[in-house]
Amino acid sequence: MDIKIVKTTTPKEHPESSALGFGKFFTDHMFVMDYSREKGWYDARIVPFGNVELHPASTVLHYGSEIFEGLKAYRRADGTVQMFRPIENIRRMNRSAERLCLPQIDEDVAMEILKTFVAFEQDWTPSAPGTSLYLRPFMFGNDETLGVHAVHNARFMIIASPVGSYYKEGINPVKIMIEADDVRAVRGGTGYAKCGGNYAASNRAGERAEQQGYSQVLWLDGVERKYIEEVGAMNVMFKINGEIITPALTGSILPGITRMSCIEVLKKEGYNVSERLLSIDELEKAMEDGTLEEAWGCGTAAVVSPIGELRYKDKIFTVNNGEIGEVTQHLYDTLTGIQWGKIEDSFGWTCPLK
Repeated sequence: MDIKIVKTTTPKEHPESSALGFGKFFTDHMFVMDYSREKGWYDARIVPFGNVELHPASTVLHYGSEIFEGLKAYRRADGTVQMFRPIENIRRMNRSAERLCLPQIDEDVAMEILKTFVAFEQDWTPSAPGTSLYLRPFMFGNDETLGVHAVHNARFMIIASPVGSYYKEGINPVKIMIEADDVRAVRGGTGYAKCGGNYAASNRAGERAEQQGYSQVLWLDGVERKYIEEVGAMNVMFKINGEIITPALTGSILPGITRMSCIEVLKKEGYNVSERLLSIDELEKAMEDGTLEEAWGCGTAAVVSPIGELRYKDKIFTVNNGEIGEVTQHLYDTLTGIQWGKIEDSFGWTCPLK
């Protein structure tokens, strides 16, 4: 497709790798494309990174018509850059768009846009161990009128940020609080979509957990309030008595791409993997009798994050002596090895840039 390019006249200085953190710095440019029901998608452009001007009645400001994605580009040892499973992010974004009544983007067109933008900004991809270029595609409705209805006008954008570890703990085990009061999503709602409202609704519980020294909240289902769902920014997996268990995708859980990748790696290697309902009672019993061997979160931002402590109400449980488990470490090494090109990609997941 025809993508107009306007280069910045004031390029930024690249930050030191040690100062990156997560989402604090942004590259020189951003991708922008507009949509109307009459024209379809039009005016694709790469322009200098800057503020976005919106009409005060814009749909996104009043009714939350917004979706987003998160994926990464990685610097290989030979200096080239590659993305990890970008087509899955594109497909998930289209599913989110359908749920929020936002326009979808043809897969081939979206892939061309992503490759073009990342290739244009690839000098921002850091090379230090554990670093990458985080990509944030997002879409929002911007009808300039009040009234609740399906979106007639929208904007699609991509911004990019060189990043280090998502958690300050890095690959060290994190502490997670199981939330007993608030809920994140319900079946039939927007839980499977990656939209801002899901995350805004989780902030209160997340703030309470942080005040008590916990990194994230682990959610229970919103109907029976008894089944494990996901961590605030990640899917979750447990190793109980040799069985790898991750909550089934029932419609209220985000279908994570890292989750999918973990399952595929484990099944290929012969592990007993179950996608099923896991009740808090079953998990609590496993914590009490010692059959909970490992627990970890998985998501694009952190890749794999071991859980060293779980708290449910007034009970605190240590997982695997507060250390990273064998399976957790193996998954981290395998996925990051593929992502950074250190080991062979036998799955065909990587997308090198020319």
